[in-house]
Amino acid sequence: MLYMIQGEDAPDSLDARLAARPEHVARLQALRDDGRLILAGPCPAIDSNDPGPAGFTGSLIVAEFPSLEAAREWADADPYVAAGVYTTVDVRPFKQVF
Repeated sequence: MLYMIQGEDAPDSLDARLAARPEHVARLQALRDDGRLILAGPCPAIDSNDPGPAGFTGSLIVAEFPSLEAAREWADADPYVAAGVYTTVDVRPFKQVF
């Protein structure tokens, strides 16, 4: 089943985000390589593809996992969680219609 994982960034976490990004992206690439990643990306803090020092407000991932528990375990192990980038992470089932 598909699950959406939405992380909300802590204020002033851009430096921590950039430092943890290579490990975060490597995990996403592994999902992609397994054919389980539907979409992933950050939410810019301003109306721009490149928000520069304004940074990001969070991220959204939609991917396939065997269960809600497995999706939560994967999300909890994200480098952005360990680095304090995300203040909260919401994991919910997702039904793709289009």
